[in-house]
Amino acid sequence: MNLKLNSEFGTLKAVLTHQPGREIDRLTPYNIKEYLFEDVPYLEGVQEEHKEFTNLISQSCGAKIYRLKDLLIDIFIDDDLLLKCFQDALKRSSHARLAEEIIDRFSTAECANAMIGGLKVREIKHRIKTTTLKNESDSTFLIHPLPNLYFMRDPAAITPGGVICSRMKTKARHREAAILRNVFEHHPDFKEHFVPVFDGGEFTFDDDKPCIEGGDVIVLSSKALAVGNSERTDESAIKELARNLFKNSSVERVYQVNLPHKRNFMHLDTVFTIIDENLVVTYPDALEAILETKVYRADEKGVSGEMSIVTETVKEDFVSVLKNEIDHLEVISTGDGNPDYASREQWYDGANVFAIGPRRVISYNRNKHTNRALREAGVDVLEVRSAELSRGLGGPRCMTMPLWRQDF
Repeated sequence: MNLKLNSEFGTLKAVLTHQPGREIDRLTPYNIKEYLFEDVPYLEGVQEEHKEFTNLISQSCGAKIYRLKDLLIDIFIDDDLLLKCFQDALKRSSHARLAEEIIDRFSTAECANAMIGGLKVREIKHRIKTTTLKNESDSTFLIHPLPNLYFMRDPAAITPGGVICSRMKTKARHREAAILRNVFEHHPDFKEHFVPVFDGGEFTFDDDKPCIEGGDVIVLSSKALAVGNSERTDESAIKELARNLFKNSSVERVYQVNLPHKRNFMHLDTVFTIIDENLVVTYPDALEAILETKVYRADEKGVSGEMSIVTETVKEDFVSVLKNEIDHLEVISTGDGNPDYASREQWYDGANVFAIGPRRVISYNRNKHTNRALREAGVDVLEVRSAELSRGLGGPRCMTMPLWRQDF
């Protein structure tokens, strides 16, 4: 496993997931907007469906399933790293000075749970002696929960050149990227293979730096990437990524796909995924509305021998652009082409299927019209229940971070 991927559809060998936990129970009708949810999921239902999902991956293709919380427990054996992680996490509540006292009284597993599920004042008052919290409400979060973390695709992405360490657009998700970076940088299974091609930097509240999220990154081939310029990913970050890839990998082209900045088109993978070398599934209302795509290419004859980038603007819809990149392209539309079904099933991530091998995908069972269209195209569609998982507005691809695929 070298933490490099050359396709979205090669047979899956290893994948990173996160089993939803206490952080989901932190959601209420009063805070769901703050944490980017549209509804309050039922934790036990989410866990049952997610377990069914990961079991389906393992049973259908034999891929190794890595679970984020287990990896976090592994790296928290390092006391210095544990302290730094807690100091960073506590900055938002201005109580970083409590980090050492908290970790002295929590087990390693409890620390991992707090890092993901959050920590309230009332949950530590009986365990530490301090006067600094006397004016804080018992329900105040010292560490905010990360209920979006089961959407593992976003905090990082793996490309032909290495790992994108995301810089998340919203404060509710900032810490997710920091957690993933620490896992890749310090866990013995990954640290020797970890090569960042975009570094979102240390956990910070500086909002001026360019953002990029993994759901906007799609590997077209070993030589080309498509990256959504969405409400969550900035153009300047895409250009920085392109420059790094051109210097240090086989990638020769990066396509900037200018998405409408809307909630239901949050990331590129919500409207477009690849499931074989010449087969894609799309939400047509989004991709046909994209009438301009930027293409970045390397110019090795830059001034003073430095790498420069040539930018071309293509005035065509993105499907037409893809046909120049992918030979004999086949396109399947969500909802089987019916605009009413397409809009319903796009909301529940009909295009966000997860390829476990060429023309073999996992899809939400509720997207029956899209699934039927896929099967008619010869795709093996494995369905997973989604009544609760879908409330977070993310599909099977969103819930996975492939670490290793068979080269194709």
